[in-house]
Amino acid sequence: MAEFTPVTHVIFDLDGLLIDSETIYKKSLDLLLEKYGKVYTDEVRLKVMGTKEQDTVRILVEELKLPVDVEEFNKEYMNCIVPTLSDVELKPGAEKLVHHFHKNGVPLAMATSSGIESCEIKLKRFSELKSCFHHIVMGSSDKEVVNGKPAPDIFFLAAKRFPDNPSPNKCLVFEDSYNGVLAARAAGMQVVMVPEALVSEEKRKKATIVYESLEDFVPEIFGLPSYEK
Repeated sequence: MAEFTPVTHVIFDLDGLLIDSETIYKKSLDLLLEKYGKVYTDEVRLKVMGTKEQDTVRILVEELKLPVDVEEFNKEYMNCIVPTLSDVELKPGAEKLVHHFHKNGVPLAMATSSGIESCEIKLKRFSELKSCFHHIVMGSSDKEVVNGKPAPDIFFLAAKRFPDNPSPNKCLVFEDSYNGVLAARAAGMQVVMVPEALVSEEKRKKATIVYESLEDFVPEIFGLPSYEK
């Protein structure tokens, strides 16, 4: 059995992990790319999942060879995506796990590649959940996040903004994307992965541990408070 190091702080990703936004992104991008005669393939999805909005747009333009510049496509992308985000739902187990940690005094942060505008829309209906987090780092609009995932910048910053500035090995990250897992590992943090089905077994091996759902997570293996029986 793998060995896990006890942690004191927890950092959550948002998209695809706490909320089911990846489904919305896929539907919107399928429609947007259809007018260019392009398909949003699983291969491209894996490359953009977890990245900053600016990087997502650049990757889409380059990988799909879209006949439009990045700035123009960014406007189309945001106009297409943002209005649909208010319909997002929480992923199974998200609310229970976040409230459990908060109730038991575990310091929580969120490290999302989303920007302020889209993040506020996604979390508007979940104000109680949002209030459980000490802070939220939004990679697409935070100037201190120089490099997006898979670079570790956002996780270093999320840890630094806790009042006690814990060392990376005291932070546990929850992620769904391969880029996010690589970023957490590069930051020297353990990472729980709850991946989409399209993520290969090889990519899953980069995580400390993999679960099919947040509902399956066992807090005590990382020295965190266990659920009440």
